[in-house]
Amino acid sequence: MSLNRHQVREEAFQVLFALQTDADADLATIYQSIPHHDKHQIPEYLKTLVEGVNEHQGELDQEISSLLADSWTIDRLAKPDLVILRLGLFEMQYVDDVPTAVAINEALELAKTFSNDKSRRFINGALGKFERQLAN
Repeated sequence: MSLNRHQVREEAFQVLFALQTDADADLATIYQSIPHHDKHQIPEYLKTLVEGVNEHQGELDQEISSLLADSWTIDRLAKPDLVILRLGLFEMQYVDDVPTAVAINEALELAKTFSNDKSRRFINGALGKFERQLAN
């Protein structure tokens, strides 16, 4: 079964959330636990997102920290929101064929599914602020 990119992003969120929750978890085991696709054929875009976010996590977290209000630290963010922000920022900065507006919209869709309306508004504001910084 072939997944569209939105479905792949949902799976990437699930994999990254599992890794965020248990840093010692085995990535291959997490991939195998995803029920939506053939266990032998992990979508390339899923690997791109998961490996890219993991590889650039320090840089992404610095960007996220710079987008927060002065009284907030990255440690105060809900884990789902942090994972969604990392995914959105990764796509905005490192995936050439994803327009910024699409990356933001997809992050908001993930927030609708995996978080709440208040978080969705926060994520929209943070990614919008980053987009404006990119434009300048």
